[in-house]
Amino acid sequence: MTSPKSSLTEINFDGIVGPSHNYAGLSLGNIASANHKGNPSYPRAAALQGVAKMRGNLARLGVQGFLLPLPRPNAVLANALAFDGTEAPQLRAAPWSASSMWTANAATVSPAPDTQDGTCHLSPANLVTMLHRAQEWPDTRRMLETAFGDRDHFTVHGPVPPTFGDEGAANHMRLCEGHGSAGVEVFVYGRPGGAFPARQHEQASRLVARAHGLDPSSCVFIEQNPAAIEAGAFHNDVVSVANERVLFTHAEAFADQTGAYDAIRAAFPALEIVEVASADVSLAEAIRTYLFNAQLITQTDGSMALIVPEECRESVPVWAWCKRMMASNGPIREVIPVDVRQSMANGGGPACLRLRVVCDPVTVDPRFMLTEAKADVLERVISETWPEQIDPADLASETRSDTLAAQVIAARSALLAALDLGELN
Repeated sequence: MTSPKSSLTEINFDGIVGPSHNYAGLSLGNIASANHKGNPSYPRAAALQGVAKMRGNLARLGVQGFLLPLPRPNAVLANALAFDGTEAPQLRAAPWSASSMWTANAATVSPAPDTQDGTCHLSPANLVTMLHRAQEWPDTRRMLETAFGDRDHFTVHGPVPPTFGDEGAANHMRLCEGHGSAGVEVFVYGRPGGAFPARQHEQASRLVARAHGLDPSSCVFIEQNPAAIEAGAFHNDVVSVANERVLFTHAEAFADQTGAYDAIRAAFPALEIVEVASADVSLAEAIRTYLFNAQLITQTDGSMALIVPEECRESVPVWAWCKRMMASNGPIREVIPVDVRQSMANGGGPACLRLRVVCDPVTVDPRFMLTEAKADVLERVISETWPEQIDPADLASETRSDTLAAQVIAARSALLAALDLGELN
């Protein structure tokens, strides 16, 4: 039995930045990750920036969830790699990766109004293209099964077969008249052959759509622009984002931009497109500032706002475009910059940090729902236990890595204990 439509709302589940957050440069095709490779990271500051963003959204939307860091360093992966001293530093860094903080890659989510059986379906992404991310899905699935364990309202699947790369909601958009209404789901995939890997395979998207019991007439499959992938848009959410009737997109997001618009409009005639022309904001500048890796939200008063990184306000062409857009009386009425610089330096903006789930909040395990009091708890534990700084060289040093591992493990355990989620330890 699904909840009545009136009780369904969109909840953003943000990933808490883990205590092993570092800049090892593990993500091929991620320009920011490559540019900051080897720099010191600041896990405590990163996690506190994330909590501050969640607090802001709780105030704007009245509801906010979170997901937890995964166990790091991952002993299973480290043992499987059988380090013998000849491996590259990036290989040794993989078991430490805190990339699960970007929960847009945790899963693909189809709300109950879209599915044949009337439950909300979640499929954890296999993330097989990158070693440091392919390790995530078993622990992610376990956490999703805990947070969304109400079987009357949620169905949690396994990942698609590993031959097909699936990167989750970062390559998936939903258009609808309202979050509680039936919608059209848009799956964006890449084609292999370029200098950087096309991480989302078309067959992975189609397998997810079938597993979720979606009506084929309410699904649209679109190819991402190869030029965007080459420029560093390793996920579709780096160049486009949707909310309710609105598709906010760069003019070079899709391989066939006009064809993509026509296909979406055929399935969803109410489509409103807000396109940023290349002459106004170049593809390179859009990717550098993550203008489109933003949270496009409907606030409690019904107005639509775009939550962007501070880097957008600091860019002359991007901020000029944002001001013109707000003055145009279009569907997006407000642009709200937030500080997520630690995440941005590794290639993740506000949209990367959240997984959108349309459901009745009372059906979610309350331990994963944010309140102001719980935000206080998160900030206290993070401030007391998260490492202040990590140098990627620490991960390759036996002496320093042992000490750091003990701190990282203890920090995560302290958080789980504070949230009464010890079963995920």
